[in-house]
Amino acid sequence: MKIAIIPARGGSKRIPGKNVKIFAGRPVIAYSIAAAHATGLFDHVIVSTDDEEIAAIARDHGAEVPFIRPPELSGDHMGTTPVTQHAIRWFQTAGADVSYSCTLYATAPFIRAADVVAAFEILESSGASYSFPVTSFPFPIQRAVRLDDGGRVAMFHPEHRLTRSQDLEPAYHDAGQFYWGRAAAYLADEPVIGAGAVPLVIPRWRVQDIDTPEDWRRAELMYEALK
Repeated sequence: MKIAIIPARGGSKRIPGKNVKIFAGRPVIAYSIAAAHATGLFDHVIVSTDDEEIAAIARDHGAEVPFIRPPELSGDHMGTTPVTQHAIRWFQTAGADVSYSCTLYATAPFIRAADVVAAFEILESSGASYSFPVTSFPFPIQRAVRLDDGGRVAMFHPEHRLTRSQDLEPAYHDAGQFYWGRAAAYLADEPVIGAGAVPLVIPRWRVQDIDTPEDWRRAELMYEALK
C-alpha cells in the first residue's frame, strides 16, 4: 500500500495560518492534496494535523484526517520524519501493510503530479530508500561570500577566487516539495538526505520555498506568471 502524508500543524508564527492561507484563490494545502490525488498512486491521502480548522479544510478538499496528531509531535521544532513515522505506524496498527509513503509539504503549490509519479518510478527502479526533487543553485556555491565581524566581504572558498564559473561543480538543493520513501527506511530512521536517496532534478523556475511573507508574495507572482 502507498500513502500520501501531508503534515500541517497549526500555530505558524511567521505566516499566521500558513497551511490554510488562501493562495491564488484556494487554501494552499489544497494544491498538495489535489496533486496527490492526481497521481493515481495512493491508497490514502491523509493530512496529519493537530488543528481542527486545518482538519476540516483538508477534508473539504478531499483528504482524509484519520487522527489528530498528538501534542508531542506538534512543536515548533518537530521535523517531518517523526510525523511520517507516526502516520505509517498508525496504519500498521490498523492492520494495513504500508510499503511506500510520500510526504508532501502543505505549502508547496508548485508540486506537480507528474513529478511525484516520476520520483516514485526512480525510487522503485533504483532500489534506493528515498527519492525527492532537487534543483540547481542559480550561482556557484563555491563563489559565495559572507560578511565578517567588521562588515567586510570574505569568500567562503577563497581558493576559487579566480576559478571560472563553468569550471566549478554544479550544486543542488532540496526543492522542499515532497519526499518518497520506503516505509521500512522511514521506520529504521535512515536519513532522508544521504547516500540512500536518488534525486529527481526539476527546473529552478518551478521551485519556491515558502517560509516568510516575502516568500509567499514571490510564490504568488511566480504562480501567476506560470499560469
